[in-house]
Amino acid sequence: MNSKSGFFLRLAQSGLQNLSPYKPGKPIEELERETGKVDLVKLASNENPLGPPSRVLAAISREHGNLARYPDGGAFYLKQKLSEKLGVPPEMITLGNGSNDVLEMLARAFLGPGTEAIVSEHCFVVYPLLTKALGADLVEIQTSDFQPDLDRTLKSISEKTRMIFLANPNNPTGTWISKEEIIPFMNNLPSSILVVLDEAYYEYVNSQHYPNGIDLQRDYENLIVTRTFSKAYGLAGLRIGYSVSNPEIADLMNRIRQPFNVNSLSLVAASLALDEMDFLSESISINNDGMKFLEQTFSRLDLQYIPSAGNFLTVDLGQNALPIYELLLQKGIIVRPIGVYGLPNHLRVSIGLPRENERFSVALAEVLNNFQS
Repeated sequence: MNSKSGFFLRLAQSGLQNLSPYKPGKPIEELERETGKVDLVKLASNENPLGPPSRVLAAISREHGNLARYPDGGAFYLKQKLSEKLGVPPEMITLGNGSNDVLEMLARAFLGPGTEAIVSEHCFVVYPLLTKALGADLVEIQTSDFQPDLDRTLKSISEKTRMIFLANPNNPTGTWISKEEIIPFMNNLPSSILVVLDEAYYEYVNSQHYPNGIDLQRDYENLIVTRTFSKAYGLAGLRIGYSVSNPEIADLMNRIRQPFNVNSLSLVAASLALDEMDFLSESISINNDGMKFLEQTFSRLDLQYIPSAGNFLTVDLGQNALPIYELLLQKGIIVRPIGVYGLPNHLRVSIGLPRENERFSVALAEVLNNFQS
């Protein structure tokens, strides 16, 4: 068997041979197994610390009796609900097993050998993974103070360019693109080039200068907006997201969409979650308060951080972040090292409940004090 080591790798498509698997934030269960500790704090995956709305949990429980049946493959009721809420026809909506699934459908539909996708430095790691896996070329544009450089992006377009990925806000930096930046960008972009505007964290942004991608999409047929129920709505474990696009693009995505790619529990939960405006307001309020607390914590510890419009904050430790990450794990605190994003000295910290933020703050101060003494 050892004599054939690498045999199947050589058989695989060339785009896969130099890829590494996506590595998520460390699960609480894994740290429990490793340390035997309980009452751990996970601030690693930008999840809603409140969990799902109670009414949604009750509806999921009632749905258990239908689990022997396949879900509605066309997701009629959820699409109708989204259509009414967003003010777009159902045929513009594509549902996915999380917004990652939607991103993959888009990449599979339009990228391949001889094409290229453009991303920004420090972008969500899934964009490069999808591009390279499909054998397309990746063009990475250097950021300016962590902000996407849209002018440089326009200048980098070639005849091979098919797609531009823009996250707004961006993960892991939390930076965002204003209306005043994106509208001229779209106006100067050839209509044959698709822009994927990833708005996974849009609910958390509170600025009159922030562009609503759905509104923009009405003016630009080459713009595709992706969103998710995983963050502000607290449904990360159910994996459900969606896109809004030109109906022709949505039709192409549906041709390669896996049958029943959204399960019945997710369909019920997402449909009800759209009505939970009080829950959404509470989630945003907790996030805003937690953001201020972490900003104050980092300032008190004399640490630089990247101002964020998401539900996380990325902090510069001024040194390799991995040893500090490991010491935080020993204290039962899970955060996210982001060396894979080109930020080896940074940790990304999700906003938690007040007690979780406080535990992290105390633990970080103790760890840094030990490093300095």
